[in-house]
Amino acid sequence: MSQRTHRSLYLDLEGVNLSRHGNISILQIFISPLDEIYLVDIHTLKRKAFTASSLSSGETLLSILESPDIPKVFFDVRNDSDALFSHFGVRLAGIIGLQLMELATRSSSKRCVNGLAKCIERDAPITETQRKIWKESKEKGRELFAPELGGSFEVFNARPLPDSILAYCAQDVHILPRLWHHYERQLSPTWKKRVAQETIERVKQSQSADYVGKGRHMALGPSGWY
Repeated sequence: MSQRTHRSLYLDLEGVNLSRHGNISILQIFISPLDEIYLVDIHTLKRKAFTASSLSSGETLLSILESPDIPKVFFDVRNDSDALFSHFGVRLAGIIGLQLMELATRSSSKRCVNGLAKCIERDAPITETQRKIWKESKEKGRELFAPELGGSFEVFNARPLPDSILAYCAQDVHILPRLWHHYERQLSPTWKKRVAQETIERVKQSQSADYVGKGRHMALGPSGWY
């Protein structure tokens, strides 16, 4: 299996208070070999989004998400996993954590993780024009959903979705493969193993009864890494 095929699915979720206490609105999937982005309307379809099967293969979105043999790249899987497991019983497997990959490549302090925006700003191998388009898309989207800017997360449940929200949802997953390639080539076999182990641990933690997905602890790297 080629590297390109092996790392073919890049995912993200949006929702209102995305967690066990909120809901999932949209699941974004970028299929790298096809260079296509799909937005799955979880708010409307609910469980059917996960159980509807392909006529050709019989696969469902649930079987793909739970397969350990189909690698799926998330940036920070924790709250996404919390929401998927709590609302739909999805037990994610085969997950690759980009946030942890970035942390593992650092020669400086590994005490705190970086957010996606910072990683894209610093590390994404894109042109200045592409970076400008990404920033503009993020800003327009935030104006609609960020409460501090007068927006509301309920906009993710509006149908049809505003064009600026569609663009916002698509931008990040489209850049994730570039970040994966950037970090992957810097990782030693030892650090790749540590990233894989810690990603599995993050999924387990997110499914626990006492998981809390907000707070300063979310910014800390794995305790054994610093």
